[in-house]
Parts: sequence; structure tokens; C-alpha cells
Amino acid sequence: MAQFLFLYAFASLIFWNADIVISADVNYQFNIINGNVAPDGFTRNAILVNNQFPGTLIQANKDDTLHINVSVQLDNPNMRRSTSIHWHGLFQHRTASEDGPAMVNQCPIAPGHSYTYDIPLNGQSGTFWYHSHLSTQYVDGLRGPLVIYDNNDPNIGLYDVDDATTVITLADWYHGFAPALQANYFSPDNGGGQEPVPDSGVINGLGRFNGGPTNVPRAVVNVIPGQRYRLRVINISGFAQFRFSIEGHSMTIIEADGIPHEPLTVDSFNIYVAQRYSVVITANQPVANYWIRAPMTVSGASDNPNLDPEDIFAVLHYAGAPNGDPTTEANVSPDGVLLSENNLHAIGLPVPGGSGPADRTIDLDFTKSTDGNGAWTINGIQYLPPDLPTLLNIIANNFTFESNFTTPEHTFVLNRNNVIDVTIHGSLNGITHPFHLHGHAFHVIQSSDGGDENFVNPPVRDVIGVGSGGVKIRFETDNPGPWFLHCHIDWHLEAGLAVVFAEAPQDQRSGPDAEIIKNTWLDLCPIYNALPPDQQ
Repeated sequence: MAQFLFLYAFASLIFWNADIVISADVNYQFNIINGNVAPDGFTRNAILVNNQFPGTLIQANKDDTLHINVSVQLDNPNMRRSTSIHWHGLFQHRTASEDGPAMVNQCPIAPGHSYTYDIPLNGQSGTFWYHSHLSTQYVDGLRGPLVIYDNNDPNIGLYDVDDATTVITLADWYHGFAPALQANYFSPDNGGGQEPVPDSGVINGLGRFNGGPTNVPRAVVNVIPGQRYRLRVINISGFAQFRFSIEGHSMTIIEADGIPHEPLTVDSFNIYVAQRYSVVITANQPVANYWIRAPMTVSGASDNPNLDPEDIFAVLHYAGAPNGDPTTEANVSPDGVLLSENNLHAIGLPVPGGSGPADRTIDLDFTKSTDGNGAWTINGIQYLPPDLPTLLNIIANNFTFESNFTTPEHTFVLNRNNVIDVTIHGSLNGITHPFHLHGHAFHVIQSSDGGDENFVNPPVRDVIGVGSGGVKIRFETDNPGPWFLHCHIDWHLEAGLAVVFAEAPQDQRSGPDAEIIKNTWLDLCPIYNALPPDQQ
């Protein structure tokens, strides 16, 4: 508490200034409530944004400022009652306080309270999403899409339609509550073994499970013959990866994780948790209905009899075709070209430092604990969150050096304007691990898909699937802030598969890139810390 009291005496904090708003203010109201939903025909109570799953679509333009008021009205004791929300993929320059990870960038918002996230987009555009970043809470439903448009998109001449109707979310769905599933996962009776397996997969919030009702409608994407459509495909799962394809249609990838890429035509692609792809399709086939296919890959799929990992479909509906499912067989293993990540090439983003050596190389070797407690470690350390947010300790308590942080916080302090290489590899335990870096998009120097190191024109993204052989990524420390790097399988993050990069701590406190800190952000911790455990 003494540390927190010191915060209020810290005189040089920089507070929110409306003068930084360059373009339109885009306002959203998020009422976070408990409500009953049945995406796959099974009714359960969930955590919803504005009483819907997936949550409200956020749309803005690249120079806008988002103002998202989050009102927490959760009352179901079977799920977490507080929350914090991460706006996945947004760089948050000078607004690390708005990034969302609980106890890295903020204290959670308490039930009965609200907080407004103020996020200047600073010219950033692309396909993003949002989700709770408190424990495994987003598994219970708090997740949704976020799209930022750019009228000068380098690939804009390739498509005619790009709107709310062309956003496609892929999600795993659980019938049980996340805290109970999590408790079972970490139970000695589970032997630190199998992650909770979802009950179904859903596309735009609709799916089916074994033994459930067969009249749950499929999601429908409507097209007009001759038009070209930009489909923004987002994996908003907690665990599952998907292989996405559309019957009878090739797809031209033009974006990965918010970054424009040179057009690349494929017939299918794997999409790991938290990844996003924009693909262009042309409605040039005979007027009919066609299967949109997204079979799921998930470890232990056979352990949950409810799950049919192949029964994950939507419908591409041509204007003039009858309403209903396609009449063709739903083939989940189409022929043709499967995306290899190393064939993606970002547009206009040279590799920091070129082919020269990095200023710092960080080797991260992850593994699963063998002692039966379900822990995951990186370089032998299981990440555990601190009592006060990392950002708060940097701003208010002058944390500057790695020695200021406890060992379980596993925090690397990075110098300003350095080129950083990160090698990620480890014991996979039968899973491709999607690692996400907050605050940056990184160059994929070497992908798990194979190939030589690429220092000329590699893909650039913010989530990388780490498979056998590992990966090598590179970024430049040009965005001061405390930034999480973690496996985006939510069960693994909760199990400790994470580190924090504290980037340029001194520059977070003062200077032209200092963090913008609001009084309402300062209020979050004392309110949250005063809560009884059942409301946290």
C-alpha cells in the first residue's frame, strides 16, 4: 500500500490531453454483463459485450481516436467478476496504460465500475480484435472483432466490398465455466496434462456439437456475382487453430495481423489463436451456395465427446441462390495450395538492421513442468503477475533495471532504439504455440514453416506459430512501454508461458514518448485491491 500511496505523490505524471486527438473521436459503450447464449445450441451463462457473442464490432479509420467506455456489470459467481480488455494488435504509442493486460498494464476494472479506454490510432490500420486479458476470462465469452480502415491501403484496388458483412470470426466454444475448467487443468488429478478441450467450434458465433440440435443455423456470408470481397478472418479462440478454405474459391492474402502484404493466392491457410488474415475472393462461380470450411486442430480433441472438430462450417451465399446449406459434400480436406508463412512478404517494411547482427539477442526456451502442476516455463521460470502492474512500478516506483523486478515477473529491460532478435523454441507437447508480442509487429526472420532466414522481405505480424524447430523474430525498440510476450493459448498463459519486455523505462516516465497517464487509470488499483476475492 505504501508503494501505491507514493503514486499519488508522483508529481511529474503526464495526464491525458485532448490536443493529441488528430481526427474523429469514435465512441463505443461496452456493457459487460452476464447473459445466456447458445452459439451451438447449448444454453449457458456467459460474459458478454452488449449482450452478444462475439462482442460488438468496433470500426474506425486509421487517424481516429477510440473512446471505449467499459461498464462492468458482472454478477455470476461462477466466473470472474472484474475485467480488463486488451485491444489486440494496437501499438498503443504513449498509451501503454490502455493496452489491457491485468497486472502488466493496469489493474482490472471492478464490478459496478467503469473505465474509458482512450486510444489514438496514430495511422495504424488493419484487422484486429479485443478480449479480456484477466486470467482465462475471455474463454467465457468476452471477445470480439476490431477493424480499422485505410482509404490508402496499398491493396485497395483488389477488392470492391470491405465492411461489417465481410468480417469472419473463428472461435472455440466451451460449455463449462473457465474458472472450473482452469481448476481442473491445474488439478493434481489431471497430472498437469490435457488442456480443457472445447465443446464446439463456431463461425461468427454459430456452430454445432455432437448430440446437440441440428437446426442451429450456419453463419452466412452474402455475395453478389462479379464482386470482389475482402474477408477479414480472425481467430478469436482460447485454444484452437483452424484450417480455413472456401469451396470452389481461391483466396488472395493481402494482410497478416494488421500489416499489408504482397498479394499471395492460396486455396487454404492455417490460422492460429489470435492471428488474422485478410483475403480477397471473387464471386465468379455459378450462382449457388458454397461451404466455408474451418476444421479445428486441437490437442486432445477425442477427450471431449461433444466436439466434432470437422463440423465447423458457414455458407457463402450468392445472390439469386436458394437459402439453405450447399448441396455438395462438405469436404474438409480440399486440394490446392496451402499457405506457407515464409511465402508472405510485407509491403514497404525493411528489416531493422538489415542483415546485420542485432543489438541484443534473446533466447527463449519453453517447456512444460513435469511435476504435475500444469506449469509452463520459459528458461526455467514460470511467469507470475506482480501485486502492482508493471507499468505502475515503472512510472511511480522508478523501476528501471531488471533487478528491480522479481524473478517470477520474468522481465527483460530493453534499451531504446535497439534491434532485438528473439529466438523462441521449446518442448511443444504436441501443440503449435501462438506467441504474441504486445506493442509491436515483428519481422519473421525464420518461420516454423521452414526455409532460410529472410532479412530482405519477410512477413511482418504480431502472432507467430511456434512449431518444431522454433522461430526467430526481430523488432526495433521504438515504442517505450511494458509489453507482454506470451503464448496466446489462454490456458498456457495462465500456466506461466510468458515474459515481459520493459522497453526504455526512463522514456516511459519523461520525454516526448512518455506514457499518458489518466486519473481514472490511477483509481483502478485501490478500487480493485479493496474487493473481496469473489469479486476480483
